[in-house]
Amino acid sequence: MAAKAAAIRKSSHRSENFIQKLVKNPKIPFAIALLIADSILVALIIAYVPYTKIDWDAYMSQVTGFLEGERDYSNLKGDTGPLVYPAGFLYIYSAIQYVTGGQVYPAQILFGFLYMLDLAIVVFIYLKTDVVPWWALSLLSLSKRVHSIFVLRLFNDCFATTLLHAALVSIICQKWHLGLVIFSGAVSIKMNVLLYAPPLLLLMVKAMDIVGVISALAGAALVQILIGLPFILSHPASYLSNAFNLGRVFIHFWSVNFKFVPEDIFVSKAFALSLLVAHLSLLLVFAHYRWCSHEGGLFAVVRSKIIQLKLRVSQRNPSSTKKVLQADHIVTTMFVGNFIGIICARSLHYQFYSWYFYCLPYLLWKTPFPTLLRLFLFAAVEFCWNVFPSNTYSSLVLLCVHLIILGGLWISSPEYPYVEKTTDKSTSKKKAR
Repeated sequence: MAAKAAAIRKSSHRSENFIQKLVKNPKIPFAIALLIADSILVALIIAYVPYTKIDWDAYMSQVTGFLEGERDYSNLKGDTGPLVYPAGFLYIYSAIQYVTGGQVYPAQILFGFLYMLDLAIVVFIYLKTDVVPWWALSLLSLSKRVHSIFVLRLFNDCFATTLLHAALVSIICQKWHLGLVIFSGAVSIKMNVLLYAPPLLLLMVKAMDIVGVISALAGAALVQILIGLPFILSHPASYLSNAFNLGRVFIHFWSVNFKFVPEDIFVSKAFALSLLVAHLSLLLVFAHYRWCSHEGGLFAVVRSKIIQLKLRVSQRNPSSTKKVLQADHIVTTMFVGNFIGIICARSLHYQFYSWYFYCLPYLLWKTPFPTLLRLFLFAAVEFCWNVFPSNTYSSLVLLCVHLIILGGLWISSPEYPYVEKTTDKSTSKKKAR
């Protein structure tokens, strides 16, 4: 009896400790509640909000042509035009057509599960980084536009975004090669994922030796080759020119950003070139003064890798030089790099909001702004994406808000990038400062 009573007391003590931990750190129970509440919301949206026909029929037409044996990308067309996505898109939507029979309602249910999976992955990223307060996780479920993109429009952006977030989780867990494979899979669905490529490459250089970087990139390239192989073997020029067309000019009317720019300037090569220069310049400036500030700048990182390569070749230092990066540093670099690409994109259509919506709360809490201003900026971005059709004023407000957020990220203190091996916490904090 005494032993039984002791076991009961021990169990009760454990339960009390567990409850105390939940009270002190409510993030996990709040995250679970958020996922449950949002799953109910998604079910209600599917049941009661009418589906909006945009690209689904075109997707199904393109998939049907592929399943009937067509391998020339120029001949895979739908009612919205020719196919402009890499082959991973075809495989994904072929599977969806097989499961749903091409019907919208079962596809909506499937996309509802996809939405919840993506949200769960993003919440995991937020919990791992611990940048955003627990109550602000609710912002991840407050976008009318993102819910619509997933379960009312069924865009391929949803799959690309989900795979990108899965790749980021893998990288946070230091599974770089797996992360690159998943990242390449996301690119094979839609090329917008390449906006993450510059910061990802920088992180790889910082975390891995040259052999690791090359092997990871080779793995990503191999994925692209294998996915596109049926088309590369039969009509390589058609596949590469259509699936990876970097020179596409989007229609001015559908642009959510830069609507205030006159159409003749909007479609000009000069405007596209100026945005490209701005994009590359911002990436270089942030890489040198923010992402590599603790190493002495971007060029110091490159120089150290060149020295390591020379030593490796001369066999004087054949050992590996891998470093473990902080999850906070990885996510910040990736999210900011993508956000810079969003700001400099010539055209953002409504579904493109999914490219960076899930970054917004994180980015806002990385700025030194007061909480009320953060919430106002978040609401302003959401408002601009829900103005339909977009106009001069909404696009101008969106650009201004984006630039304010970027300015806040610039003036914020960069985090210390590496995980310290020492157990002396005070030393780590000192270095971080």
